[in-house]
Amino acid sequence: MSIRVIARQSRLSQLQVQEAMARFPDIDYSLETLSSYGDQHQQISLLNGEAPADMFTRELDEALINGRADIAIHSAKDLPYPLDERLEVIALFPPFNQSDSLVSRDHLTLSQLPAGSSVGTSSPMRRRELLALRPDLKIVGIRGCIEERVRQVRDGEIDAAIVATCALKRLGMEADISEVLPFETHPLQGYLAITALKGRTDLKLLFERDDVLHRQGHVTLVGFGPGDPELLTVKAVKALQQADVIFYDDLIGKQYLDTLTAETIYVGKRNGKHHAEQHDINRLLLKAAREGREVVRLKGGDPMVFGHAGEEIEYLQSNLISVTVIPGITTASALAATTKVSLTQRSISSSVALVNGHSAAPIVPDTDTIVYYMGGSRLGSIRKSLLAEGWSVTTPVILVHNVSLPDEQTFETTVGQLGDVDYPTPVIAMVGDVARLRHQAASTVKRTLYTGLVSPNPDYIHTPLIEIEPVSYAKPSTDSYDYLLFTSRYAVKCWTGGFNGRIVSIGPSTTQALKEAGAAEVEQTEQDDSYGVIDFFSRQPRGRVLIPRSNLALNIIPDGLRQLGFEVTTLTVYNNVYPHHVRRVNLANIQRVVFTSPSTIDNFIKTYGSLPAHIEYVTRGRITAQHLKSRQNEKIQNIQKGAGHTG
Repeated sequence: MSIRVIARQSRLSQLQVQEAMARFPDIDYSLETLSSYGDQHQQISLLNGEAPADMFTRELDEALINGRADIAIHSAKDLPYPLDERLEVIALFPPFNQSDSLVSRDHLTLSQLPAGSSVGTSSPMRRRELLALRPDLKIVGIRGCIEERVRQVRDGEIDAAIVATCALKRLGMEADISEVLPFETHPLQGYLAITALKGRTDLKLLFERDDVLHRQGHVTLVGFGPGDPELLTVKAVKALQQADVIFYDDLIGKQYLDTLTAETIYVGKRNGKHHAEQHDINRLLLKAAREGREVVRLKGGDPMVFGHAGEEIEYLQSNLISVTVIPGITTASALAATTKVSLTQRSISSSVALVNGHSAAPIVPDTDTIVYYMGGSRLGSIRKSLLAEGWSVTTPVILVHNVSLPDEQTFETTVGQLGDVDYPTPVIAMVGDVARLRHQAASTVKRTLYTGLVSPNPDYIHTPLIEIEPVSYAKPSTDSYDYLLFTSRYAVKCWTGGFNGRIVSIGPSTTQALKEAGAAEVEQTEQDDSYGVIDFFSRQPRGRVLIPRSNLALNIIPDGLRQLGFEVTTLTVYNNVYPHHVRRVNLANIQRVVFTSPSTIDNFIKTYGSLPAHIEYVTRGRITAQHLKSRQNEKIQNIQKGAGHTG
């Protein structure tokens, strides 16, 4: 059988083909070489992350996919991750050397290079290792074939270069080695890989004798669940019983592990203290798998939830190790089960988010229920984040320590009190109205959305749909006015003039604001709406009235007073604007909405698109009620118009 081989044009690549195929002298092959994208674009640096992952394999991959070649032979570390889904690595040959060497003028060693010397490399890993030993050196990116890199050193363009030892030896350039370096190198350095179209079993069998892929072990990421071994899945138990070695985290029952025959190695961390760094864990898993062992990476809860599983999977698979994942019961599910409080509940919560609570500023997703993992030391920060996003101080919180274990403890608090008490760690927290269901029937939980600026009830879901922006204005002389009329406390807060003449207030909150601002005597209308103001002035001597107000204030009061014979001046002292940051809630779980002004109604429709029919709407004041009815009538008329155009 004769096979068609494709490889890059460099001399090193062709030597690698010869080295790989020399293992199989009975296989007849023809070789075609081509220039890869990386060969054609040597101005692209490999140090800054700009290079495409397949820059050295793209054209070779296309040749395989188009049927131009049967196999491609690569330096294994040049393979992109993930590989094109139409291709697979059918053979991997081990290295004869995985070290890096220093090539320098005058054969100086790394320690002998003068400070400020320029050292070339094409690897971010090599750069990190080099700077760890000699931070006083200047690291420069170099490209080109190995011969070209060595030439740059000889010609004095750079003082030294770091090159893979195996590449220099393959090229017969051992004499250029100044020193073999003690660096950690790429896990695939020196390996040669053969790729082909998926399904080419015939080709895979040709190279099976020397291929190390089928002799490597397998890594299984297993979820241990929240801690109780009885919550392990049947599949997880089977994997643990068949394992040769188990790398386990915290919160894994050591007594259970002692019943297994596998070697157990602890790689966890507690309270920020790492027994093993993630990089080291990755290397341990890789080493064990390359030794042909059946490896289990055992993680608390579910490995795919806050368990660094993605990093480990990518590391292992990119280094050609086969990986399987067995899910486990995540701690949030165990929390719901032990408290008998569902994470979601019809009419209360239709969405849930799992959040890492360990960060300095924990995020607050736009969801009905939030479960914070690993937040025991950050409860104060979680409270601050929740309050900043408009969550009520009375929103209930359930916290559970050591979920599912014999010493499990459950605590209850509110968002406003989070961080006031130190709870034992580890602790997981459920935040949201579903937490009320521990002591309430679902039918009694009525979720009310309040749209005004200041909520009168701490149990309301408060999402303001107006925002106040003070404006600059010329201060009028209040001596020339008989009445100074304030129709909102925000007008009082934005007023910079004095309080001469008769001071009239529309209602209790405005009156309170006036007194706090220094107004000595305040007259309050009997009814706290526009018609109440007009009724009040109908019984007063006629005169001049100044009304500080918002840019969106209606003209009902000014026009009504003018009809009574008053001379009225309005002055915009603040803008009522659509909020810069609106927290949208899921209206499917809202039973009642409170509107405090016509603008809150308009902004509600702007935010949510409509006034859903299943919601009870409560308004403050006759004007707001009239505006709501007007907008609801608009909807009915639009529906009727739409129906008239059908058929």
